[in-house]
Amino acid sequence: MTKLFIAKIGRDHPLVTVRAAGEGEARLFLEAAYPDETIEAVAEPSDWVSDADTGSRAGDIREHPGVAWQAPSSLPG
Repeated sequence: MTKLFIAKIGRDHPLVTVRAAGEGEARLFLEAAYPDETIEAVAEPSDWVSDADTGSRAGDIREHPGVAWQAPSSLPG
């Protein structure tokens, strides 16, 4: 079963979501998809809700244009 994670990728990317079993797996998927970028943060989205497609299978990565990274309330900004 996969969980949804949100990620901050470099400076020029919108919010990215990725489906994975855990944070470590999410980072692996993101590093493979963005090999030349810095994965600055990965977190479970807390109460974040989107009406956009966030995928359903492990490894589904989606960019959400117009949505900026905001750390979940349990993480420092």
